Amino acid sequence: MSTQKTSSSGNLIFGMEDEMRRTKYKPVDYQQLHALTKAKKLASASIELKIRKAVDMSKISKEQRLLKQHKQVWWQEHQRLREVRCKLESEIKSFFNEDNIGNECLGDLTNFEQELSEQWCTYLERVINPVQQLRTDLRYRQHHILKSAQPQVELNSVLVLEEVDCVKKQLKAIFERLNLEQQKMEDDLLDYSMKTLDYSSEEKTNLLRALPLQLETLECPYPDLKSSVLKEFCNFTKKYQKKLDDFDLQLEDIYRNFQLSKEDHWVYQIVLDQYSGELFGRRTLYLDMLQRYFPHKTRHDLVQHEKYCVQYQFAKEQRKMLIENWIKNKKDFTQKAVLTLLEACVAHELESALAEDRKKQQELCAHLKAKVSQWRAHQEEVARLEMEISARRREQEKKKEKLWKKKELLQREEKKKKIQKYWAKKEQKWQEMEIRALQRLEELKKLMAEQSVKDRERVKYRQELLERRLMEKKEAALQEAHEEEERGRRLEALRKQVAVVAQFDPVRMMSDTLSWKARTDIDTDEEFTLQKPLFTLNTYNEQQIISDPRLRFELALREAGLHKALYVKEVLPKISPQKPPRKDMKSTVFKS
Repeated sequence: MSTQKTSSSGNLIFGMEDEMRRTKYKPVDYQQLHALTKAKKLASASIELKIRKAVDMSKISKEQRLLKQHKQVWWQEHQRLREVRCKLESEIKSFFNEDNIGNECLGDLTNFEQELSEQWCTYLERVINPVQQLRTDLRYRQHHILKSAQPQVELNSVLVLEEVDCVKKQLKAIFERLNLEQQKMEDDLLDYSMKTLDYSSEEKTNLLRALPLQLETLECPYPDLKSSVLKEFCNFTKKYQKKLDDFDLQLEDIYRNFQLSKEDHWVYQIVLDQYSGELFGRRTLYLDMLQRYFPHKTRHDLVQHEKYCVQYQFAKEQRKMLIENWIKNKKDFTQKAVLTLLEACVAHELESALAEDRKKQQELCAHLKAKVSQWRAHQEEVARLEMEISARRREQEKKKEKLWKKKELLQREEKKKKIQKYWAKKEQKWQEMEIRALQRLEELKKLMAEQSVKDRERVKYRQELLERRLMEKKEAALQEAHEEEERGRRLEALRKQVAVVAQFDPVRMMSDTLSWKARTDIDTDEEFTLQKPLFTLNTYNEQQIISDPRLRFELALREAGLHKALYVKEVLPKISPQKPPRKDMKSTVFKS
């Protein structure tokens, strides 16, 4: 490439030297060319900017459209999950409220639910409520105290920040511990479910592999026929078992190629279930949502995972169909084998029945004569034995009646003695219980009398304490009013000492000096009007609000944590302000 460039440049130079003598080439206006190129560049830059803006607008509109569709899907899924939750909760409540009250498992579940509710109340009381209280205190301090720039306030703010950092660390440790417990419980449930599913699948395959009980228990007079049937069943089972193993290997290979972990795959399945198959543009929507959930994964990885998931689901369905066909074919094979063996048994029974009938006819003829003679002798012997047995039974029944009468008399006498002893013991117990009850009643009366005396003394003490506190408050209020009057008198005396003797001239006092006017050249009237406030305010300032004894009392109670007590609610309305309010401004908040 370098040799070609040098040769072409050399040819161009030689051509230019040869053509210098010709009139074919004209002089070039480079300034005009620069201007044209600059104009073209600006036009192309503006076009490129418009294209970028159009592309950005299309992206934004596409994003908004996708978000709108996502919101619709989320809302539908939220409604569906809420309905399912309500249905399950109602079923659980109905299940607990039915005739299953005596079940131990349900009793354990109810106890566990009660324990969880108690733990939740404890968590709210010890963690959430203090955080909310700290939050309200911080807002109050930010609103009222942070306006002043004193070093003490800065020190308090540093202490508050340290306390907030400490609370954050404690909450972080609590949440980490709860997350670990949640993860542990989820792992235990997942392991239990996987073990259950594996056990059920293994049990199902073992049942399919096992020989049917009908074929094992059914007897066949022809052993070759039964062995051939069992051999055919073994071949049939091996064929299906081989196919099932192939499907299991295929599922393992596909699962090994998944692009996502177990948790990410679970999220992937949840997202796919949210977007139903009837939704228009379903694949675009769930791929966009998956890219939002997994920003560290590319679209190619998600598409590959989708392909492997489809293959895994297809193989799983094929495996399920194989097991269903296996069950159906096993049932058909068992029915056919049982019918075949039953037909063989029936044929064998017919042949043996014919041979036995011939033998029985010959034997009957030989034994009938002997039986007739024996029957006569037996009849005579039976009659004689029956007479002897009946006489013996009569004698035994008479002896039994005599013994039974004697035993009955003895038992009646023993029962009478036991009943008399029982009633004597019962009457003694009743007397003892009555004596104990009377003693307990006297003790309770004494305790109640002592308690009533203590209660009266306590009530009297509380009333005296309340009256003493009210007197102290009245004395403090009188002392404060007296100090305020003394302060007013002192201020009035100072005011008289420093009173101005000059003539009162507010215009001259508020106007500028001549030197200032000469320096600024500004009209005094305009400056005076500009310095006036825009609106006249008729309200209280911060000092007047904070000086209210009701507010100070309420702040002191809040700092002490007593602002929610019942006696505080009774005392607060009775505190009077510094100045009595007007009749038309009286509050009716506490008159309810």
